Amino acid sequence: MLRDITIGQYYPADSVIHRLDPRVKLMGTFLYIISLFSFRGIAGFLLATLFLIAVIRLSKVPFSYMVKGLKAIVILMVITAVFNLFLTPGDEVLVHVWVFTITLQGVKNAVLMLLRLIYLIVGASIMTLATTPNQLTDGLEKALMPLSKIKAPVHAIAMMMSIALRFIPILIEETDIIMKAQMARGADFENGNLVRRAKSMVPLLVPLFVSAFRRADDLAMAMEARCYVGGSGRTKMKPLRYAKRDYLAYVILAVYIGGIFALRIWL
Repeated sequence: MLRDITIGQYYPADSVIHRLDPRVKLMGTFLYIISLFSFRGIAGFLLATLFLIAVIRLSKVPFSYMVKGLKAIVILMVITAVFNLFLTPGDEVLVHVWVFTITLQGVKNAVLMLLRLIYLIVGASIMTLATTPNQLTDGLEKALMPLSKIKAPVHAIAMMMSIALRFIPILIEETDIIMKAQMARGADFENGNLVRRAKSMVPLLVPLFVSAFRRADDLAMAMEARCYVGGSGRTKMKPLRYAKRDYLAYVILAVYIGGIFALRIWL
């Protein structure tokens, strides 16, 4: 299960999506997430599906690799679907057992919300899989630069988010090593009821937190030893510059978002 988490990992490939400016990919991901909760009806769903399929094909990242990231949130998706299924009121009652009522509107909402979550995870995974942590940091800092006018610590925010993303695969690997070491000593993480499983996680969480704090302290000491100072006055080895493909990508995004809202208004 831990190996299936793909958020924060980079998949090297030579594709159009990889070569795009990180600001374009950040804006595209943001707008795509907004569009997922904006469309109504089958027409908007088909447009979002076609757009996602096109981006996946252009990224040259295997679809099976992206789908692996869904295994980590199966429980969240099931809970979301169940809540929408049983707590959505409607006139057409399909099943009524005791205090539980399933309506046609509830079934539609559960299916739609489940698809939206799947599309959201896959769409966000494309951004992290096709963008290195350094590019994400530079792109996020550039995108948030207008906030520096009101004295917001833009560079610090971008650096913290980049370090958090970079630590995800490291902590996943660390968790896997600790789990295997504890299982070799007789620990059982799979059998028993919910309370017993929760108690069995204590020998895993304690060394994981200790390792995470130690890594954070080592990183802070290394940055301090190198006299790292972010913010204004710091230059970039590879400054971000828009190319023709980036402007074309913005046009395609504008057309897509315009289509989503047009379908919402007309249908």
